[in-house]
Amino acid sequence: MPALPHPFAGMLDVRCHVDVVLGTGSITVRDCLKLQRLSVIRLDQSAGSDLDVRVHGVLAVTGEVVIVDESTAIRVTTVTPVPEAAGARA
Repeated sequence: MPALPHPFAGMLDVRCHVDVVLGTGSITVRDCLKLQRLSVIRLDQSAGSDLDVRVHGVLAVTGEVVIVDESTAIRVTTVTPVPEAAGARA
């Protein structure tokens, strides 16, 4: 029996924009205009917390920073469930 094709076979090589979000915070416009090299912006996340990985703006996974050879990478710790399509619920 031949193997069934992958349901996304036609899309497997499409490139996606991926953002790795270290953290979020807020500052005033006044403080934003004062930013310069070596400025520090306090983030809402605590040190060591997982990073969000967003694909086209949608949270896909969370993970932690790792070093692979001489590159920075993300080790996936949690995969976000795929949201159901609108109207697909029974």
